[in-house]
Amino acid sequence: MNSVVLPGYRFYPTEEELIDFFLRNKLENRRQDMEVVVPVVDIYNFDPWQLSQMSGEACRGDDEQWIFFCPRQEREAQGGRPTRTTPSGYWKATGSPSLVFSSANRALGMKRTMVFYEGRAPTGTSTKWKMNEYRALDQSVSAAAGPPKFRSEFSVCRVYTRSGCIRAFDRRPTPAQGVEEAAALVTPQRASTASVAHDSFNSSNGAAGDGLQRILEGQHQHGGAGAGDNDEVDDPFTACIRSGSD
Repeated sequence: MNSVVLPGYRFYPTEEELIDFFLRNKLENRRQDMEVVVPVVDIYNFDPWQLSQMSGEACRGDDEQWIFFCPRQEREAQGGRPTRTTPSGYWKATGSPSLVFSSANRALGMKRTMVFYEGRAPTGTSTKWKMNEYRALDQSVSAAAGPPKFRSEFSVCRVYTRSGCIRAFDRRPTPAQGVEEAAALVTPQRASTASVAHDSFNSSNGAAGDGLQRILEGQHQHGGAGAGDNDEVDDPFTACIRSGSD
């Protein structure tokens, strides 16, 4: 990995890359080397400050973010709600789940943001630890066939600490900063999100409700993704290496 991530560069995958490359390849079992970069960890078996020790090669030594594949819990597979308690506290969802789009305005999946609380609900104390959980849209289900569904075998989670400023992994280099080669790898615009009215992660079906269905149907009516939008990235690291100089 040291031969890939050179000094001055870091592993900063976008939301689009996390869902459409890493998570999609994991769900379809296309890449055997995927877990070298993003390991499989049952996040809820550990406290967040323990997770950095389990991170993949690309995040090892990073003090800002750690990325993991989290397997579906057995109770969730049986239609129940997932348990988000850890040995010292619990993860609590904040806000509503949101839809994640590609740079070509194609719906990719769902994002949920959580905050870690020490203690036991409902009297826990909020901490600086946060997590974004992403699930991929089930592409085998047509948007016109009813409420959309999401793949639940694995989610991909980005764990990070609250900093009070723009996250480094949300920054993107530009040609004006003298990093033309890195800028050429960046998607034209950062994947945007659209709010969804209720929790789509409460069951294995992952139905997001009428609001999300209308969004997806509108996308279908306007032609969906552009040509080449489904092209796969050949290398799991190159498109996600970002300059750390800014």
